[in-house]
Amino acid sequence: MAAVTGRGGSRRRRAMNEINMVPFIDVMLVLLIIFMVTAPLITTGVVDLPSVGKAKQRPDHVIELVLGTDEKLKLRIDNKEAGTLTLAQLPARVKQAQAGDAQVPVVISAERNVKYEAVVRVMDVLQREGIQRVGLSVKQGG
Repeated sequence: MAAVTGRGGSRRRRAMNEINMVPFIDVMLVLLIIFMVTAPLITTGVVDLPSVGKAKQRPDHVIELVLGTDEKLKLRIDNKEAGTLTLAQLPARVKQAQAGDAQVPVVISAERNVKYEAVVRVMDVLQREGIQRVGLSVKQGG
């Protein structure tokens, strides 16, 4: 018996118009099972965050820089107002207030609404001028 032929007279296989989804589903199920089994075995990384401690005794001489929401700096020396200053004047005034003693701490305190970038900029200016003991004031509580 002769084979049934198409229009052209030759015997050809027709191209598949559909993708067979069964192998893809099998692979996805195997991957799902592997991830479900291995997920509990993965250890999460622990980040050690610095803690805020309280000093036993407040230093005798403290220079405080208060950064307001308008990003203006106010200088306080031993809790006494010493005027406002710009970022360019900051290193010279702090060194003058330290009076040659590099161990005098400089504390930066900022209002809640101040951008963190402004605080970092102040810290950067102080660090570039070689002022070493710079800290941040932290308000306890909510």
